[in-house]
Amino acid sequence: MGEINRQIQLVASPQGKLGLEHFKLVEGAMPTIGEGQVLLRTRLLSLDAANRAWMQGATYRSAVEAGQVMAGGAVAEVVQSTAAGFAPGDLVFADTGWQDFSALPATGLQKLAPMEPMSHLLSVYGVAGLTAYFGLLECGQPKAGETVVVSAAAGSVGSLVGQIAKIKGCRVVGIAGGADKCAYLTGELGFDAAIDYKATPVGKALREACPGGIDVYFDNVGGDIFEACLFNMKLHGRIACCGAVSQYDGAPPPHGPRGVPGLIVVRRLTLRGFIVSDFYDQQSKALGDLKGWVESGQLKVPEDIIQGLENTPAALIGLLAGQNVGKRMVRVS
Repeated sequence: MGEINRQIQLVASPQGKLGLEHFKLVEGAMPTIGEGQVLLRTRLLSLDAANRAWMQGATYRSAVEAGQVMAGGAVAEVVQSTAAGFAPGDLVFADTGWQDFSALPATGLQKLAPMEPMSHLLSVYGVAGLTAYFGLLECGQPKAGETVVVSAAAGSVGSLVGQIAKIKGCRVVGIAGGADKCAYLTGELGFDAAIDYKATPVGKALREACPGGIDVYFDNVGGDIFEACLFNMKLHGRIACCGAVSQYDGAPPPHGPRGVPGLIVVRRLTLRGFIVSDFYDQQSKALGDLKGWVESGQLKVPEDIIQGLENTPAALIGLLAGQNVGKRMVRVS
């Protein structure tokens, strides 16, 4: 095709904070496809805190090593295909990595129905929306009238978790960084209360916002906020463990939550870790519910779209610093 394939590679595995110096932009030849493969043009790259975790070692996927194209999921368009069921112009979700073009086996692709805006395929109808849906409803199992607390509440997953909990008749408290984010949660998204962890001790603020305790905590951050919520849980409380962004970028904490085993036993708490693929057999129902809520106006979809592949490293660093409201992604083409 004669086009150049730009790629962003990981130069070195960060030992501390992630910086621009850990990445480099290179130009290579267009990839070619073999039998049963497709050539993809990346349209929208998903940015997630998990991108940083992949640099630290193997998780639910293999680690990203120095010298490799940075890993990442994307909405991509089929350019060429030797695989049955895929034709030029089709949209797919794929692990393309941070590059303009990729050649991948068709077996690893998820075909997507075209929609406008295309960005919704990565946010509310993508991993973020499904993670919020299953993490809250399957792991947290909220009931009408219960108190739900969510951390990173202005982020891609948390902003949807809180709204879904409201749809289910719960009282919702969000934890976020900064007065503007907290005002957005209670104003635009309809949360009942919001806690600015940068301005007030979280444990004290939780006791004021949730005087009767917490029924369901949706954890996106780990660390001190997880500990504060844990010690404010009600009897038979449930914790959905989605992520630990506070521990991804920088030195690990000197200790974990103290007194946890006894607390879990006495309060009969349930802590459940999950990843979204655990529930893919229920994906059709989840997408039906999410689309119904969006179309009825019950569920708003905050998105944060950065332009240009070359800006992807800075966009991820900004996400880890909490700059985004809603789902952050990069428009590549």
